Amino acid sequence: MALKQYKPTSPARRGLILVDKSALWKGKPVKALTEGKRKTGGRNNKGHVTSRGIAGGHKQKYRVIDFKRRTWDVPATVERLEYDPNRSAFIALITYEGGEQAYILAPQRLAPGDKVIAGKRVDVKPGNAMEIGQMPVGTIVHNVEMKPAKGGQIARAAGTYVQVVGRDRGMVIVRLNSGEQRYIRSDCMATVGAVSNPDNANQTFAKAGRNRWLGKRPLTRGVAKNPVDHPHGGGEGRTSGGRHPVTPWGKPTKGARTRHNKATDKFIIRSRHAKKKG
Repeated sequence: MALKQYKPTSPARRGLILVDKSALWKGKPVKALTEGKRKTGGRNNKGHVTSRGIAGGHKQKYRVIDFKRRTWDVPATVERLEYDPNRSAFIALITYEGGEQAYILAPQRLAPGDKVIAGKRVDVKPGNAMEIGQMPVGTIVHNVEMKPAKGGQIARAAGTYVQVVGRDRGMVIVRLNSGEQRYIRSDCMATVGAVSNPDNANQTFAKAGRNRWLGKRPLTRGVAKNPVDHPHGGGEGRTSGGRHPVTPWGKPTKGARTRHNKATDKFIIRSRHAKKKG
């Protein structure tokens, strides 16, 4: 879908660029496939703020998405594409031959009326899901499982994808958007195609209120605070911090490594942090 620009009829419209959603379903989602969703305000079960900058936002219903795609060898028809407030990608409502309905992540080039199917080995067509070990090398996929039957975890955001680049010792080698290359078990499921709505990253909201509608509150810079409130605070006149960036509690941020999982290090062939040659 294309981007939509607006005429500057008001300050809030000047510079506004949004994704054109005119081709999406304009009605409500299927009630049986939705659940209630409460706002947390970034607070945990004790009422303490554990994620800053979260509050407000429009009320949302959660759409139950089928990330597992384990209804094998039953053809399904795409009924419509829908907007989902819980994610950046669009979703597709599919109806199986038996009448059962489900929501799946909509890949690019999937349209209402298309047929999709999941199985151990099926045609390499956008929306079809199969074991990643059965896919030809070079295939673009999304919604990739990291453990069999756990459901897709990799490449679920708008415009993302993973490429199958090889096979080795019963495992499949994939390349992620970050540049990381890693092993995936061949019996993990993946869906063919790249995720829909690639223009999501090119939007310009043009006013702070649009982020408030999404539940995002403003965050004060550390250098604008007092030393009692932040390690970057204080100093005569304007300062730039004077140290490597840290959180309000002194932990390194902006590029500091946080991965500590030696058990799965063996699955990463090339780290996303590896320096590129040339």
